[in-house]
Amino acid sequence: MELTEKIKQNKFKVGIIGLGYVGLPLALEFSLKNIKVLGFDLDAEKVRKINKEKKSYIKHIPSEKIRKEVNKKTFTATTDFSRIKETDVVIICVPTPLNANREPDLSYVLNSTKEIAKYMRKGQLISLESTTYPGTTDEDILGILEKTGYRIGKDFYLCFSPEREDPNNPVYSTSTIPKVVGGVTDKCTKIGVKVYSKVIEKVVPVSNARAAEATKLLENIYRSINIALVNELKTVFDRMEIDIWEVIRAASTKPFGFTPFYPGPGLGGHCIPIDPFYLTWKAREYEISTKFIELAGEVNTSMPYYVVEKVMFALNTNFKHINGAKILILGLAYKRDIDDIRESPSLKLIELLQDKGAKVDYNDDYVTEIPKLRKYTFNKKSIKITKTSLAKYDVVLLSTDHSYYDYGYILRNSKIIVDTRNAFGNFTSKKIYKA
Repeated sequence: MELTEKIKQNKFKVGIIGLGYVGLPLALEFSLKNIKVLGFDLDAEKVRKINKEKKSYIKHIPSEKIRKEVNKKTFTATTDFSRIKETDVVIICVPTPLNANREPDLSYVLNSTKEIAKYMRKGQLISLESTTYPGTTDEDILGILEKTGYRIGKDFYLCFSPEREDPNNPVYSTSTIPKVVGGVTDKCTKIGVKVYSKVIEKVVPVSNARAAEATKLLENIYRSINIALVNELKTVFDRMEIDIWEVIRAASTKPFGFTPFYPGPGLGGHCIPIDPFYLTWKAREYEISTKFIELAGEVNTSMPYYVVEKVMFALNTNFKHINGAKILILGLAYKRDIDDIRESPSLKLIELLQDKGAKVDYNDDYVTEIPKLRKYTFNKKSIKITKTSLAKYDVVLLSTDHSYYDYGYILRNSKIIVDTRNAFGNFTSKKIYKA
């Protein structure tokens, strides 16, 4: 049976490579529509959790949702990549980080593609969702797949459809966030649109894969630049003794021509801190210098250093030194009420503070201990917030404003507060230092 006919009859099987914050929600969406899904992951523990325990390992995805789909036998997970041959559609949802030199690291994508090439068969659609620079799909991915002897647009299909997952967003979910799809050929685009239309309410086709790749970069560079703007204004207005948060609130009353962005301790998450560097790297191939984008990246990267300076200022004002100071960081996740610590500025803050001799602990009920990470090797567990524990610390540094925090209680029982999120904005106290 032709792939288009299988899609029409809901008789196609989807393989999703990477069962993390992007792949797992997408797998569940297909399964909810009674489309069989085979999830691939190198992490045997994730596979065991899904198949055996039927439990979630991501906070905002309830275990009951996984249990229901696994029990229906429409969703299963495996570490065996040879089973790619069982699928009709293969969707790649793996990380695209930066290497130590802040250059694109496509190893996860390329290794996944090589595994697909080993086991692919005629008639399959391969879709890449991992954020990357324009040309990845129709150059790097296509180059690997065509070595099989299969012909693009005839024997197999290839498209790019950027992930737009926003963990724990109360308004938009996987199925309600519009999906952009761009294929290497027109037929690839059409088939990609048909597949995603099964689970996504609105699918937006674009002319080709490069346009789709560029779309994702534009979205995140737009945010990066605007966040850099308010971060820089924060430092300027602070010197002028002007509250940036009050200014943003006032500017937001303008009903047109202004979109509020908010400062913080630095960028977090897998997209915004990383994606701009994918474009700046690729632009050099075309002898173009993306000064504006790179400058925004520099501003955002400097924010943890600015916060540490504020911590030092707060300590010095209270006749204390950072060397030997006890500091409690509130919030390890990169944003409120999630358990995702990818590129979290809190991790950089721990490193910088410890480098200056501070003794650092953290609290985050969503991240009870710091796992093994590529860049950091912290052996720390979340401490409980009590009157006694707060009193032990010279500084309480608010990095992520989780909604479970009782800010009044924290303020009453802390010596010094350094607030990077305006979480203590409704309080007036000489204990509070804004960063």
